[in-house]
Amino acid sequence: MTTTLRPEPIETERLTLVPLRVEHAREMAVVLSDPALHGFIGGTPETEAELRVRYTRMVGGSPDPEVSWCNWVLGLRTEGVEDGGKWRGGEGTLAGTVQATVTSAGPGSTPGQGAVAEIAWVVGTPWQGHGLASEAARGLVRWLEARGVGTVIAHIHPEHGASAAVARACGLTPTDRWHDGEVRWQRRLNG
Repeated sequence: MTTTLRPEPIETERLTLVPLRVEHAREMAVVLSDPALHGFIGGTPETEAELRVRYTRMVGGSPDPEVSWCNWVLGLRTEGVEDGGKWRGGEGTLAGTVQATVTSAGPGSTPGQGAVAEIAWVVGTPWQGHGLASEAARGLVRWLEARGVGTVIAHIHPEHGASAAVARACGLTPTDRWHDGEVRWQRRLNG
């Protein structure tokens, strides 16, 4: 990459992917507070203070000039219907995150010449099962493709069917490569 990618707002049908700010820690501590969200990735929910520390580091960017850290929170633009009722929140409510760590192919390369984006997503428990993770991840992949990223990858636990469905919705397919007990999913863009 010749320039660092910086997250920009991304609009999807029901969401605005908002570039991460440290101030999001308060609401995201609640969104991400369900221990079940850590069933496949390990760990425990972080407190607001812990998220502030992590978000400060993330917003500051990678110390490596060949790596871009791009992080967003998922802002709902509409209220959703769940079993005849409304899910919690409406416009402006945060519901999860998406991220991309974009690595260039080497010094002097441009995104279209081999940059790889490793993506990840999480949606808070109250908003799961409504396609928000797939919608957000598709929006992210389109954004990356428009910036010339060559390959998108994700690492998914082999028993995490919901994440596998999100990866499929983005056009990623599983490979025979593994990383820390997870399957590498991949999609070649721009070609």
